[in-house]
Amino acid sequence: MKIDIFPHIFPRRFFDRMLEVAGGGLYMQRRMRGIPVLVDLEQRFRIMDRYEGYVQVLTLASPPIEALAGPDVTPELARLANDGMAELVANHPDRFPGFVASLPMNNPDASLREIDRAIDTLGATGVQIFSNVNGRPLDGPEWEPLFDRMAARRLPIWLHPARPAAFADYPGEKRSRYDIWWAFGWPYETTAAMARLVFAGLFDRHPDLVIITHHMGAMLPYFEGRAGGGLDQLGSRTEDADDGAALTRLSRRPLDYFKMFYGDTALFGARHAMECGLAFFGAERVLFGTDMPFDPEKGPGFIRDTIEAMEGMRATAAEKAKIYEGNARRMLRLRLK
Repeated sequence: MKIDIFPHIFPRRFFDRMLEVAGGGLYMQRRMRGIPVLVDLEQRFRIMDRYEGYVQVLTLASPPIEALAGPDVTPELARLANDGMAELVANHPDRFPGFVASLPMNNPDASLREIDRAIDTLGATGVQIFSNVNGRPLDGPEWEPLFDRMAARRLPIWLHPARPAAFADYPGEKRSRYDIWWAFGWPYETTAAMARLVFAGLFDRHPDLVIITHHMGAMLPYFEGRAGGGLDQLGSRTEDADDGAALTRLSRRPLDYFKMFYGDTALFGARHAMECGLAFFGAERVLFGTDMPFDPEKGPGFIRDTIEAMEGMRATAAEKAKIYEGNARRMLRLRLK
C-alpha cells in the first residue's frame, strides 16, 4: 500500500465559504481555480485509480486559514474545513483512511478547542500548521500550549510553508518576482520555522513530538554541513547576546534537533534530493507524500513522479516499505482494513 500523507484538497462547502470570505484578495486564487481536482472528487478518484493500493490522508490546501479572515471568523472556517474532511473520510474510507485537522491560528484559544474537537469528535489524525502565522514566528508564547497539547496527544503536526507573493525579496520592491516567493521562499520559510522551534527548546520539552515537514525538511538535508558546524558557532558572528545564550539553553547540538523532525517525499520527483533527505532523517522519519494535485498535469504528475523516484532511489526494500506505509501505520491512527 502507498499511503500519501501530504496530498491537498478543499471540501466543497469550505471552498465556497473561503472564496466568499476572502474575495479577490486571496493569494494563489487564480491557480486554485485552475485545479478542479482540489474539489472534484470524481476526477480525483480517476487519478488515484491509476496507482494500485494508493490512498490519501487528506490535508487542507494553502492558503492558511488565518490568512483568510480575522480571528472572529477563522474558527468557523476551521470547523467547516474539518467537518468536511471528516465527512470525506466517513464516506470514502477505502480512499481516505484519515485526515489532518486545520486550525484558526490567529485565534490561539479557538485553535486549542478545535484540536480537541477535531481529534475527539471527528477522528483527526493530527493537525496542520503553517511556517508562520501571518508573519509571526511559531515560537511565540501564544502557541506554546498548542505544541504542549499535541505532545500530550501523541499525534503529529504537519508543517506546511507559507509565504505570499506580496513578501518582497528586496526591501525596495513591492512584491516577489518570478515566483521566487514560492520556488525558494517556501523552503526558506520552513527551514526558518524549524530553526526557531529548535532554539526555543521545543524538543528539549517534548523529545517525542512529531513534526512532519513538507518537502523533506526543506533546506536542512542539503545544508547539513553548513548548519552543523555553522550553528555550533552561534553567537560568534553578531553582537546580539541572545544568539550565544541560545546554545547554552540547549542540551544537544543544534543539528541533532533538526534530525528530530520528520520529512515527506514531496520533492516533485527529484530522486537525488529524496536520497539526500533519507540520509539526513533515516527511513524511520520519512513518509510518502506527493503534494497532489499541485502539478502541471493537475493531479497525476506528482504521484507518478514521486513513485518513480521512490522506486529508483538507493534504498532497501525494507526502507521503502517503511516510507510507503509502515511509518504512517505506526504513527497515525488511520482507518485501514
